[in-house]
This record gives sequence, C-alpha cells and structure tokens, in this order.
Amino acid sequence: MSGETEEWDFELRPGEKLQVTTEMKAMFDKHGLLIVRLSLFDDEENKKLRQAAEHKDGLTNHSFLQADANDGDSGLRNIEMVLWNHPGDDVTGMMARVHKMATSMEILMGCKEMYHWHSKLIMKNARSGGSHVWHQDYGYWYTGGVLYPDMGTVLVAIDKCTPENGCLEVLPGSHKCGRADHINVGGQVTVDPERLQLLRNHIKTYQVPLNPGDTIFTHANLVHRAPQNHSETRRWCYGIAYNDVQNSPHDDKFHPVYTPLIKVDDDAVRKCENFTDFTGKDFYKRDFDSF
Repeated sequence: MSGETEEWDFELRPGEKLQVTTEMKAMFDKHGLLIVRLSLFDDEENKKLRQAAEHKDGLTNHSFLQADANDGDSGLRNIEMVLWNHPGDDVTGMMARVHKMATSMEILMGCKEMYHWHSKLIMKNARSGGSHVWHQDYGYWYTGGVLYPDMGTVLVAIDKCTPENGCLEVLPGSHKCGRADHINVGGQVTVDPERLQLLRNHIKTYQVPLNPGDTIFTHANLVHRAPQNHSETRRWCYGIAYNDVQNSPHDDKFHPVYTPLIKVDDDAVRKCENFTDFTGKDFYKRDFDSF
C-alpha cells in the first residue's frame, strides 16, 4: 500500500481553477480515479461545507445508521449517513452544481450531459465509524435499473482522511474489468470474494489519504473500500454521484429518473448562505437501504 503521490494525483496552484486536461482525462481513463489537491475548494468554501455538515438544524437531522458488514469486534461500528436525490439550493447543493464538479465529471467520463444521481454525507466518527466493504458503486446502482456504468462519484474530504481513520482504498484500473457480481453482506454489497481475490492478486491496493478540500473523482466500476475508523479522529466526507443523461433508470421504483442539473458558477458556494433550507432535496428515509 502507498500514500505517496501517484500519477493520478494533480495539485492546483493557489488560485488556479480546475481545467480538465488531456493528461487528466488519460489518467482517469487508465486508472478510474483522479485526485485534485490543494485544492478544488478554498478555505472559505471548505469552511462552509463543514458548517453545512455540522449545523445543528441541518443535514444530520436526516441521518440514519448503516450496519458495518465487517463488524467482528463490536456492535458499535455503524456508519452514520445522510442521502438525498436532488441537489437543492443549499451549500451542499451549490457544491454539486458548480462547473468545477459537474462539468469536470462530464469531461472525465466522456459524457455530453450528466445529472445529479444522489449525494451523501458520510460520518465515520472516532472509534465508532464503520467500514464500507470492497465494492463498485455500480454494484449498487446496477440493481436500480440503470443499464450502463456511465456514472461516477466525486468525494470531497471534510476532515483529514488517513490510514488510521479509515481512508479510501482503491484498486486502480479495476474499472476496466467490468461490473463484478456482488453479494449481500450485513446490509451492504461486496464484490464476489473469488473475483475480488483475483483482482487483488493482479492489482496493487493503494490507500488514498486526503486533506480537507482534497477531491477524488471515481468511475462507477472502480473497486474500492473504506476500513473501520479505529482512531481518535473522525472522518467525514461529502460525496456526489452523477449519471449520464442517456442512462436514466427505466423506471423510478428504486431511484428517481433523469432531472436536469442546473449548473452554477464556480463562486456559488462562496456566495451561498443557505445551510438549513432543504427544499426539494428528497432525503432517503432512515429505513431505506438500497442506494
């Protein structure tokens, strides 16, 4: 495993705007991930995201607990999450709608138009944050009626993510192997163990430490996981998933069908002061377990 800078890592200079280059696109196509550091969102924007996540009258009022499928040592390692279908007009909605997120994902995925699939706040607290097992995001979304893996997620670190507090682990290039069969394990789905072992025999596992504001773009077929948080520090992240407009579910039984994404200028997060009006976000209910 490695926490060193790899070829899929790109650093922005102070004040530099993200422009997806041919090199970035090539790295994403090759590895299924791209990391933007130093940083896609500045200190003021990161502060607003943290405020949105922590507001006492905010998102956490819609949270639910997901069981840890790898819970072998206690019954306390649940994952607290908030999920919603539509971006809305609050700070988190602006972050999902800015061009440097949404348009960058379109370019990386090679899609003419993508729309907001869902967003989630993942809260893995100190000594209690559970694990996400090895999976592909499309392993979940495939069952929601989408036909193609033309989907991706952008994960923004709210806290410092380290190997000690359960940072993301990835198998670079695994998205090229296609969708693997997944099995249900304790409320989560995981790559079939036999297939997973073959993948891990051929692909080196990399840890992905992140600083607050660092952002990772991932392909929906990238195999990844996030271990338990055994540390004394929490690990909160904000994830936004996008889907190709041509890939809308064939029905809305499990997920809403295509809704146009109204993009906003890159300074929209900085200008937004809405932390508690969640009109139209459509939160998942606490007992909803298919996402």
